[in-house]
Amino acid sequence: MESITGSTVIHVGPGSLPSRESAEEAIELLLSGGYDAAEIDFGDGFWMGWDYAHRLGALARQAGVALSIHAPLAAFVGHAEYGGRKHHMAIGMLDHSAGIAVACGAAPVVIHPGFLLGRERSEAIDAVVVQLGELRERLAAKERAVPFGIEVMGRVHELGSLDDVVEICRRLKPSNTNTPQLNPDDWARPVLDFAHLHATSDGGFTSPDAFADALAVADRVLAPGAPLHIHFSDISFANRNEKAHLPYGQGTLRAEPLGHALAQFDRTATVIAESPDEASNQQIRAILQHARLPA
Repeated sequence: MESITGSTVIHVGPGSLPSRESAEEAIELLLSGGYDAAEIDFGDGFWMGWDYAHRLGALARQAGVALSIHAPLAAFVGHAEYGGRKHHMAIGMLDHSAGIAVACGAAPVVIHPGFLLGRERSEAIDAVVVQLGELRERLAAKERAVPFGIEVMGRVHELGSLDDVVEICRRLKPSNTNTPQLNPDDWARPVLDFAHLHATSDGGFTSPDAFADALAVADRVLAPGAPLHIHFSDISFANRNEKAHLPYGQGTLRAEPLGHALAQFDRTATVIAESPDEASNQQIRAILQHARLPA
């Protein structure tokens, strides 16, 4: 069930569907677990057919379940070898991800921003922006122009800091492109992964203020009405780099300050729980459902 924190509606769901065999079973299991969101996980490859996607979309709309997609891990842009085999393969996977998103009404399609690959950060960001812009035109021509979510990453010296992600999204806004008619306001959205942010800040996300500051940065680049999209789990890290997702409570990242911070924003939020176990996801869901601003 959705929770209303201040003026913020928070949807919570797991980072994968609980059934790949049946759309009906997937929605039933989500609802029985108290969820009203889910991210379709294609990280390891595509498994969903078109019939499943259409049926899932219809059932999710009826049940009020907010769907998103995580594209395959190899489906990133900003390739240093423009037009090479890996670049072409990634574009094909992103095209297919967008098609599935249209079929089931999912948004955003979450992607990783790629890698520095020996380049200066500004050069890598330029490549991501150019290649995403070209992808946008391709998808618009096929009526697959769905919002993409650029995920904040968990390695401090690689591409994908919060600043990197926001800069990519800012430069893909309509006023900053040559093809605004192909570019709705929320075409590129930041995806805040707070486990990654906690890791790269050396455990800095322990207070509502830290969460609120990051949310405010994302809020400024989001179009009016576009939801915040968030990944959350406990995490282990070393030298400001992520190591592994942890069962909730084994690390130092907590959901209460996230809930308190979200209450400061007049924007719907979807929180995807990425714990390695269902019990942890349920703890996160319960905390966010009951979060309120501190007195």
